[in-house]
Amino acid sequence: MPSKIAPPFIASNLAIDFINTQFGVGEERHECLDNDSSVVAWLQQAGVLTEECERPPSGIAQLARELRDSMLELLTSAQQGRAADPALINHVLERGCPIEKIEWQPKEAVFKKKTYKRNMESESLLQPVTASVVELLTEEDLQLVKQCEASDCVLLFHDQTKSHRRRWCSMAACGNRMKAAAHRARKKTG
Repeated sequence: MPSKIAPPFIASNLAIDFINTQFGVGEERHECLDNDSSVVAWLQQAGVLTEECERPPSGIAQLARELRDSMLELLTSAQQGRAADPALINHVLERGCPIEKIEWQPKEAVFKKKTYKRNMESESLLQPVTASVVELLTEEDLQLVKQCEASDCVLLFHDQTKSHRRRWCSMAACGNRMKAAAHRARKKTG
């Protein structure tokens, strides 16, 4: 069922925000990547697609959903200290690898490295998300990737607080709601 709710960008990490494009439980389940255009729109909202994409590549939604599932599987297995198959991640990294060039900048009178998308195909558009999960899996403390503690929330986030005690995907959403419920429960029993 297509989602009318805007995708959450609460994770403090591009890869985790991408994993969070499917959220909610039961009747409240939402899919943000329900068609090719919605994938391009998400990439634009995330700030990783700044070029104009006249027509989304056919099948990008299918690849994006498979990539999301693979990313979640790799993250979960790494947190549990077990292996998972990175074939799809490696495929997107290889096929979507950006092109780097040096170009003369006349105003500054220096060469600068510029990075360009290889093309406007699915793998090139999804490559930044894939590179983000690689960075997450290889350079971050995966114990700081947590699931919201609200009983009806499945969103993940990267806890970057100093104390590493963040409990909610968002204080404005689940945090306030759960604190209010706890307060009502205390008041009722007290």
